[in-house]
Amino acid sequence: MRIITLSILVSAALLRAEITDQQRAAIDRGTGAAGTYTAAEDVYRAAFPRSDVPVTVDGRALHPFQGLTSWAAFIPHGHAGHLMVMGDLVLFEDELNPVMSAALDNGLEVTALHNHFFYDSPRVMFMHIGGSGDAGKLAAAVGRALDKVKEIRKASPTPARSFAGPALPAANSISAGPLDSILGVKGQVNAGMYKISIGRPAAMHGRTVGNQMGVNTWAAFAGSDQASVVDGDFAMLESELQGVLRTLRKGGINIVAIHNHMTHEEPQYVFLHYWGKGPAQDLARTLKAAMDTQKNMDTQRK
Repeated sequence: MRIITLSILVSAALLRAEITDQQRAAIDRGTGAAGTYTAAEDVYRAAFPRSDVPVTVDGRALHPFQGLTSWAAFIPHGHAGHLMVMGDLVLFEDELNPVMSAALDNGLEVTALHNHFFYDSPRVMFMHIGGSGDAGKLAAAVGRALDKVKEIRKASPTPARSFAGPALPAANSISAGPLDSILGVKGQVNAGMYKISIGRPAAMHGRTVGNQMGVNTWAAFAGSDQASVVDGDFAMLESELQGVLRTLRKGGINIVAIHNHMTHEEPQYVFLHYWGKGPAQDLARTLKAAMDTQKNMDTQRK
């Protein structure tokens, strides 16, 4: 029996897909950092401390060791020498959306976006990434996202404190009719502002919940037709997230949070908050294109 058990353990060890030296070298080249290997988990991990911009939390200087370190970890996945990557990028507000676009454009997924602190200065956000494929391509994608950070900080060492875009008028005068036509929904009007809300069905703790319980996609416009701001929230199935992200970013709309609002709902929804500036109809067209990616995914599921 002891011989059989030993044989099983040896066979399991031999079958284990260890990250090769060539893959580790490709990760180092792509990310621009020397990683470390953890044999017990067969994971190769690269870390990138953020020490380029001083950060305080509650008035106290925060060291990178306390959580201001971006990282990307690689593990064997599937066949043909493919790897899976998971990571978390430490980003300032003016870096976040350009870095997100760089990640998406190079084949990575963005899976969450949130804060870790209160009373941090400057504001720090954390963007989680994932993906699978060839080691060199994955690492190069992570490297390009990190290069975008360096590019932004080289151009402006101090993080920006506002979004780019046109100055907005003090009085609101959004025209509802054109937005109704673009979005295909009859919106609400209030003091020159415009808002839509589209519910999605879910079951939670034995009850049906929908639009009025917060399971919805919504958008609110303010400003003028030519210089407007839109903020809102997309309620998405997990399979819809990446398509919505890519469409919003291609249309210049900023993503400000990705997270869940509930637990135990069926199906599970992910919520994405956004902020866009520009002509109202252009923003509406981008939102409608993002909604259409959800419809396309629904058609494929059926």
